[in-house]
Amino acid sequence: MSDYFLSSEIKHSSQKDADFTVIPFPLEKSVSYGSGTKDGPQAIIEASSQLELDVEGYEELELLKIHTQKPIDCSPSSLTEIFEEGKQRILSSWESNSISVLLGGEHSVTNSAIQAIDYLYKEGEVGILQFDAHMDLRDEYENSPYSHACVMKRAVDHNIPIFQVGVRNFTKEEILVRQAHSISSLDASRIHAMRSGSLSFTEVSLAEDFPSKLYISFDVDAFDSSVMPATGTPDPGGLFWWEAIQLLEHLSLKREIIGFDIVELAPIAHLHHCNYTAAKLTYFLMALAHARNNKGRDQ
Repeated sequence: MSDYFLSSEIKHSSQKDADFTVIPFPLEKSVSYGSGTKDGPQAIIEASSQLELDVEGYEELELLKIHTQKPIDCSPSSLTEIFEEGKQRILSSWESNSISVLLGGEHSVTNSAIQAIDYLYKEGEVGILQFDAHMDLRDEYENSPYSHACVMKRAVDHNIPIFQVGVRNFTKEEILVRQAHSISSLDASRIHAMRSGSLSFTEVSLAEDFPSKLYISFDVDAFDSSVMPATGTPDPGGLFWWEAIQLLEHLSLKREIIGFDIVELAPIAHLHHCNYTAAKLTYFLMALAHARNNKGRDQ
């Protein structure tokens, strides 16, 4: 069993020297359909041992220093207590100039990042780039304001700008929130139209006034269900691998990535490709963040 990310390729870095701090966050308290997200972080870490060190188009990855923390204890009954622990871990990584990498767990773990952003940064200084099949803009779901279905509404409550990618499930409540707060999006139906249309993904970008610092939240159900069946709500009509990669690259141009999370992986026994896909995505985002923050890869 691997205890730290990319254990087959790199030495485990100390926290104080790390470029990236991996924070396993095995939270599973508000799932409403398929279960198993509590096993996601360890599955990603174990699958990462099968990755190659190089990422096509990205350089100097052999120099990266990655520290993997012990998992957050998600046994306390209070979600506020759990999110506070996550917040403190993220702040600790940022204070040591390390990029935080949350491995979920259900999407509500992003509440810790939202609280950390609100604590450390001025309003409008950081924006969230959200890849997801759902808006997650409900004010409450199943009597909880901290459900996975409400996490981006909590970001809105803190006046954090959001750009949503891959959404293909809608409620009237969430549409009204999106309209009221002028939340920009590239929904799955438009992405589908772009596949055979004249508009290239290279022409997709964030608005110039979108914050220069990015936090990326990637719910794996943003992927098409054929790519990612191992999630609570595998959904048709989603992203394929290279679409996700191209959109991440183009939407992060001229931005600094301060942290990211990969959430909602619910491993299925003997279906290794889903765990591997999530691990590969995690490592790609490390390569992308390294390039963006060091003014590389077309920056």
